[in-house]
Amino acid sequence: MTVEHLAVRTHEKMKDVLMDPAANGPDTHYYMIRGGKDVRNITVWEPGTVAGEYIKTYGHYHIGQLDETYWVLHGDGVALIQKMVEEGGASVPEKLELFKAIQVKAGDSVYMAPGHGHLVVNVGKTYFVTADDSPVDFGDKDPVSMPGHADYEMVKKMRGFAYYVVEHEGKPALKKNPLYAEIRTEDFGGLPVVD
Repeated sequence: MTVEHLAVRTHEKMKDVLMDPAANGPDTHYYMIRGGKDVRNITVWEPGTVAGEYIKTYGHYHIGQLDETYWVLHGDGVALIQKMVEEGGASVPEKLELFKAIQVKAGDSVYMAPGHGHLVVNVGKTYFVTADDSPVDFGDKDPVSMPGHADYEMVKKMRGFAYYVVEHEGKPALKKNPLYAEIRTEDFGGLPVVD
């Protein structure tokens, strides 16, 4: 592995999408080793919370007809998947067709369909580790940290996904992001929703 394949997502970068952007957190939330579709990408999440919200990836929507599969190698997590409403040929970030939470553990896989956004959360006490088959174009401006096939701006605008994964009574739960105006279909994957 060369240094060009490694990216870290710092607390400073994550403030855009945290439930409480003013809260203190670890210096690094997660590490990415980009290999691309054939070699695979590896992501390692730190355990813990930031003001009660579990450590997560930044989250993004795929551009075009890109799909992706995550394979869970170690730990316990929650994958969040959502799809924006289309109005007049444009995506509306505050309105969702779908929000879905999926609890995952080592040995599981999660498929992200084209046109959907996704992020993954570490809800365990250890590192959480996945492999994925997302492509990487090392000719992009910032291919390792912010690859060109992904739209991070819609997630940043909404300060995260429709729900935050929070610790409640020692277990994961969902807490609504108040910036979302409409969610047409919700599947909480067995997780409770708290205020």
